[in-house]
Amino acid sequence: MTNLTKLLLSLTALLTASGSLIGCSSNGVMPQSTATAVSLKENNYKVIKAGARGHSTGFYLLGFIPIVSPNYADAKSSLYTAVGEQLEGRSIALANQTQDHSTIYLILFSIPRLVVTADIVEFTHAASTGISATPAHGA
Repeated sequence: MTNLTKLLLSLTALLTASGSLIGCSSNGVMPQSTATAVSLKENNYKVIKAGARGHSTGFYLLGFIPIVSPNYADAKSSLYTAVGEQLEGRSIALANQTQDHSTIYLILFSIPRLVVTADIVEFTHAASTGISATPAHGA
């Protein structure tokens, strides 16, 4: 074999081996809806924190090999932590939620970042609907 053939075989083997080391990543979006019909135009809520922010960062080697990807669940958990209050057991919702994706590219790596911003609202009581919460007498 000539030197050129050996070089091409070595290069092909190297590219095949490096191709098997490259991973894939996906952008996590949850398409299901857990929405309920609640109106925010009446006096049945209060804003706990406007503009609460949560973030998640990742690390990509050479700008395209994902080592750690930014995670929506981590960003949302960070958002709830940023409120600074205990939210468990309370009737809260996220209003005006946005997601911002950005990436800083450097020579040997990149740092992707996901930022989730939302207003945290708490539902206080039902608006007057004419329905009584007390049972009828004589029943």
